[in-house]
Amino acid sequence: MGAMKRAHFITATGTDLGKTWLTAGVAGVCAARGVAVRALKPVMSGFDEAQPQTSDAGVLLEKLGGSGTAAEVARISPWRFAAPLSPDRAAALEGRSIDFAALVDWCRGEIERNPGLLLIEGIGGVMVPLDARHTVREWLAALGIPVVLVAGTYLGALSHTLTALAALREAGVVPAAVVLNESAGSTASLEDGAASLSPHLGRIPLIILRRDDAAGLEALADFLTKGIQ
Repeated sequence: MGAMKRAHFITATGTDLGKTWLTAGVAGVCAARGVAVRALKPVMSGFDEAQPQTSDAGVLLEKLGGSGTAAEVARISPWRFAAPLSPDRAAALEGRSIDFAALVDWCRGEIERNPGLLLIEGIGGVMVPLDARHTVREWLAALGIPVVLVAGTYLGALSHTLTALAALREAGVVPAAVVLNESAGSTASLEDGAASLSPHLGRIPLIILRRDDAAGLEALADFLTKGIQ
């Protein structure tokens, strides 16, 4: 059987939940296994042109052997904005806007021409505004590729996760998996979070990621590359 290709969209219930760490980690695991893998971060805010290597895209590139130069970052992250705000507002501060159709077309082109595994990391949470009419939800729905939803274990995370799932379902999107990523300093345990969340997921797989535990990343890599040679 010839090599297969697959793309996944990595989104989250909110910001700072470990999307970049997870995406980079899985990409690194896959690369070490000899799986053809690329990672994209099409939209970024809070981007410092003087230090492209420290950006989310720079982190992804470093994990895959890149140097994180400005040119390399631009290739995997065409929509970059300086202000650490939602992308619609960060763009507006620069007199710019995100052309939603162009964003979707660019991603579709990358999906079509990419061999092996392609990981597309979103920005912020599911309902982060991209412009006056579109959010991340509309972006991932337009692409129609499997979605991985990253959630945390901080107090309030369960409500945020179920709200994100409801928003996705409203758009006809059922995640391929929910990843419960242990939040730093959380008063709630992974076990408690999983026990509360699982009954609400139906057949959606729940993957557990403990902090500083490589086993979870290995398990997620197994899940995402199933069927890829």
